[in-house]
Amino acid sequence: QVQLVESGGGLVQAGGFLRLSCVAARLTFSRFIFGWFRQAPGKEREFVAAITWNGGATYGSDSVKGRFTISRDNAKNTIYLEMNSLQPADTAVYYCAASFRSTVVTTDRGYDYWGQGTQVTVSS
Repeated sequence: QVQLVESGGGLVQAGGFLRLSCVAARLTFSRFIFGWFRQAPGKEREFVAAITWNGGATYGSDSVKGRFTISRDNAKNTIYLEMNSLQPADTAVYYCAASFRSTVVTTDRGYDYWGQGTQVTVSS
């Protein structure tokens, strides 16, 4: 089994920067697809980004493209989400997820493991 643990969330002012980390404990297979999702209060869970086992990246809405960067370090079993120029609309709980599928899925269906989330709050 795979356990995902997110960290790096917190409070940041608008225009600031955060880097989220997701450690995939006990990961024995390198071909997982990893995704980041976020969920604001009262809203549906939103796809943010995903990355394949060999580093191919997919991003969600236009609001995150160009500002967020997903990456992974297979040697450290860690996935990152770097978030630049943060806005209050980015405030949400951010979740790391892993999928056995061979192609990227942009909804939460198809993801087999989930972390507990890390809170990101952007003030203005």
